[in-house]
Amino acid sequence: MRTRVKICGITRLQDAAAVVQSGADALGLVFYPKSPRCVATAVAREIAESVSPFVTVVGLFVNATPDAVHEVIKNVPLGLLQFHGDEDNATCKSFGLPFIKSIAMRGGIDVLSLMEMYPDAAGFLLDAWQPQSHGGGGKTFDWRFIPDSVPKALILAGGLTPENVTLAINTSRPYAVDVSSGVESGKGIKSAAKIAAFMQGVENSDTGG
Repeated sequence: MRTRVKICGITRLQDAAAVVQSGADALGLVFYPKSPRCVATAVAREIAESVSPFVTVVGLFVNATPDAVHEVIKNVPLGLLQFHGDEDNATCKSFGLPFIKSIAMRGGIDVLSLMEMYPDAAGFLLDAWQPQSHGGGGKTFDWRFIPDSVPKALILAGGLTPENVTLAINTSRPYAVDVSSGVESGKGIKSAAKIAAFMQGVENSDTGG
């Protein structure tokens, strides 16, 4: 099965174009004010409306108020929601769009038990434990701690780069991988060359190259 790819933290139209051109399956827009990749609603709408069909636009939130999420949904054509905070299943489900839930991989957690708390999630994103940034910090975690069998689609994140994504996929066999800082030339500024190299790394794993 082909590994799907999401490029997250898009802040510019030209970066969205590079994501689409690369053949990635999804791009992420961050609506967390404390993130250096946070994008204003008007810019997010412009980016989302520029994206070609069959590329999913994902909105990322961290403990946002329901009103704030609804305001974004009303103004930005999102296809999927991604929650990185303490949101419960009912809250995530309440917005009427499919959602994925992030799980921070730190010592002592029961990953499968946490997944059971979100029966309506379309999938789960496993990320490195980063309490300050809630992701996007370029840190990896030990992929050997990923359960062998999970109830929904597994998305691997956390410190992925063009150099390590092939090994990451070979080790954990996720449904998809999610990258942000690993394909940047600066905070929130994507590199088309790094995106292309990342996609090649994914293909190398899928084809055994």
